[in-house]
Amino acid sequence: MCHQTVGLVQGKLEAAGIATTAISLLPWITRRVGPPRALVVPYPLGYPLGAPGDPPLQRSILRAALALLPRRDLPVLEEMRPEPDATLSEGRANRPTR
Repeated sequence: MCHQTVGLVQGKLEAAGIATTAISLLPWITRRVGPPRALVVPYPLGYPLGAPGDPPLQRSILRAALALLPRRDLPVLEEMRPEPDATLSEGRANRPTR
């Protein structure tokens, strides 16, 4: 789903009393839309949880995004720094070979 749509849906859900969070790959769009809570990750489009086959990294991203839910100092836009041993190179995730 596109970043703008996610932010707009988040706003409607929050207005109904449902806390939301998002994982963003495009911080400039996320800042413009202004969702209540979002975690910016340093990975390319299509890889919001980092490289495939890295459950510890994926869990850490999900935990960081979910940790934003109790926050009330809205809007919250946090940036997650890349893991030093993450299997990413030059801004691109290692894609599975066919």
